[in-house]
Amino acid sequence: MTLQDVTTRGLVLLGCGKMGSAMLEGWLARGVPSDKVWVIDPNPSDWVKSTGVHVNAALPRDPAIVLIAVKPQMMGAALTSLQALGAGPLYLTVAAGTTIATYEAALGAGIRLVRAMPNTPAAVGRGITAIIGNAHASPADLDLAEALLSAVGQVVRLDHEGQMDAVTAVSGSGPAYVFHLIEALAAAGESEGLPADLAMRLARATVTGAGELARLAPESAAQLRINVTSPGGTTAAALAVLMDPDSGFPPLLRRAVKAAADRGRELGK
Repeated sequence: MTLQDVTTRGLVLLGCGKMGSAMLEGWLARGVPSDKVWVIDPNPSDWVKSTGVHVNAALPRDPAIVLIAVKPQMMGAALTSLQALGAGPLYLTVAAGTTIATYEAALGAGIRLVRAMPNTPAAVGRGITAIIGNAHASPADLDLAEALLSAVGQVVRLDHEGQMDAVTAVSGSGPAYVFHLIEALAAAGESEGLPADLAMRLARATVTGAGELARLAPESAAQLRINVTSPGGTTAAALAVLMDPDSGFPPLLRRAVKAAADRGRELGK
């Protein structure tokens, strides 16, 4: 299956919140015809309604792909609404915490399904999404899923579904860790005498600038850190605290990522 199949048979987007809207905007920008997209959402935004896509209309009989982007608590009703489509389309899900087995139980064991975990920087085209297909998803199905998801950032492929909880804990939840770093860095600046608005401006610009440098520079993250650190200087003094093997960033983040991954496994049961 290819993008040509999408423009011929159509695409259904079930759920069009922030993530769904970001993907829809990317698809339309890449030339997917608006009249070949069906959006099902209880509260579509004014922007969605202005794009020319079909909103809460009767679904096409044989869409090429159905993308599931609803919240986990809405998943039961959402899957029920798709049962009439059967095994015809490729199902692509970006919903967190719902396993391949759950979809197969609801929609049929023979469906072709790609499970994906994007993250919120997709809203600005800087996301990263991990994908894994079920036993019936073909290489062409995975290629199509990657082509659609690359509209909002990078795409990586997993070896098996068991890796999804770790992906969720690192990149899915990871933006929240970075936002909290900004909060904490700004608060630390305040404690050293900076006005709150200045401390926050410095913290935001530092984190976003360092992230862009990490994205563009050929050096590893470790080398970039070394480049900033003069022996015996101020950065070295701070890193002695942050890199402490017992109380610094490494053990703290290991605990945080493990907690998120463990919770993901619980939600998937």
